Amino acid sequence: MTRDTDDATAASDEPLLTLPESLRSELKDPLGPIETDASDLLAQADGPIVAVGDVVTYHLREAGHEPAIALVDGRTKRSAVDEEIREAVTTGATLEVVNPPAAITVDLLEALCAALEAPEPTTILVDGEEDLATLPAIVAAPEGAHVVYGQPDEGMVLVEVDEEVREEVRSLLERFEGDHERLWTLLE
Repeated sequence: MTRDTDDATAASDEPLLTLPESLRSELKDPLGPIETDASDLLAQADGPIVAVGDVVTYHLREAGHEPAIALVDGRTKRSAVDEEIREAVTTGATLEVVNPPAAITVDLLEALCAALEAPEPTTILVDGEEDLATLPAIVAAPEGAHVVYGQPDEGMVLVEVDEEVREEVRSLLERFEGDHERLWTLLE
């Protein structure tokens, strides 16, 4: 019995989906408008916000807004964030998950879904990389929510969740390598 439990635990932090090389350049195109000022972005976002990234989360909090969900990994552009940002975004993290670069794990998906159900703001600290969490967040977030993520050297991308953008993201996720059936089961 212990072995089954250990196997199940190990499987939750192994990649469920991996990003194929052929899709990397396509994911560099923003899924929404880019804003450089958090206050301007917040003026456009009237539903709950899912913030993906340390710098995005930091700027939203500095502008006086606590995201419903924040996914952070202590890094920006593959380098450690400075101490002020790290402390501001990781202190009080509610959940911790493992998610390797260029992957989406069951661990990440389960934490994201739990956070969407939580009545209070949730910070998910990711050991690995949180960048791809943007995609399942768009699929799983309620209609009218907003997902905000960083566009390196440009600003913050604001994505309003609606059926059109969900379909676009579902199509992208179908092109990842891995267990799509389990992905959709976890996100429903």
